[in-house]
Amino acid sequence: MKSTINSEVIAAAALRLLDGVGLDGLTMRLVAQELGVRAPTLYWHIKNKQELLDAMATLVYAEAAERLQPPGAGTSWQEWIADWARHLRRAMLSHRDGARVLAGTYVNHPAVHRAVELGLGTLRDAGFSLTDAARGIPAVLHYTIGSTIEQQAHTNAAYGDDNPYTPDRLAGIIDAERFPLTAQASADLLGLDEDAGFEHGLRLLVLGLQATGPTPDHL
Repeated sequence: MKSTINSEVIAAAALRLLDGVGLDGLTMRLVAQELGVRAPTLYWHIKNKQELLDAMATLVYAEAAERLQPPGAGTSWQEWIADWARHLRRAMLSHRDGARVLAGTYVNHPAVHRAVELGLGTLRDAGFSLTDAARGIPAVLHYTIGSTIEQQAHTNAAYGDDNPYTPDRLAGIIDAERFPLTAQASADLLGLDEDAGFEHGLRLLVLGLQATGPTPDHL
């Protein structure tokens, strides 16, 4: 087993454990147990938990990035950028606390670099300056990660039956007489329909990116 240990194997084991223990419960000791080795063995390949998170984030990000292809005939740059965000969101949602794993990490992988290159090239081909493209892509991806962190926090498995973010519990915390509009819009304000809320925010961001570019196309 020891001869097969490397950073990617360690990260894959950590992702398997994530669904059970969550990010806060994940330790190098647990990962070592999962791999059938002693914890010091891991430190030959990954120095600390931050490096572990970087390696885990690389696998999640690469999973989303490897599915990307250049825009096909009839596919607008808006559709392509939005699909990239959706790929990344699905990859993060496939793991408990997946978005927290990606937040603040450094991802260095050819599949990710290829995805960035495709994104920059797609926007350049649409007439964007390289600066606007390089600033716009992170804005969309940071929104995707941030909104997914919120969604996963609301559905955290650690809550069990005591989840305070269930619709019936949230509905009971707003004084409808004093704040009637807030009460009526509570489901949307609190993002209870995560897919609809994500798509609305994504559309706003892509339209904002469109405003910095030369083309009038719509999603």
